[in-house]
Amino acid sequence: QVQVVESGGGLVQTGGSLRLSCAASGTINVINLMGWYRRAPGKERELVARITSRGSINYADSVKGRFTISMDDATKTVFLQMNSLKPEDTAVYTCNANIYTYSLGSNYYWGRGTQVTVSS
Repeated sequence: QVQVVESGGGLVQTGGSLRLSCAASGTINVINLMGWYRRAPGKERELVARITSRGSINYADSVKGRFTISMDDATKTVFLQMNSLKPEDTAVYTCNANIYTYSLGSNYYWGRGTQVTVSS
């Protein structure tokens, strides 16, 4: 069984930084991509950043230059370094991964989410 588990959310002041982590575990053969989505109160879920196994990276325009995504293949962990945080970054951040297993093929897996709150 594959799981992805986030950590690292919390409360921070405007201009501060947080680092989110998401670790994938289970019988994993290939991680195709990992990424972060967020949902702010009253808004739709949006892609924040994602990284593929080949190192291709995408960011939402709203976070470019402030957030950095990276992945550690050895530990199957993706990180999201968030700097210069703004109140509009307040949201539940959820990890998403596309993982291939011999038994199930390629599937998307979601974490439970971690709250990030930026105070003004």
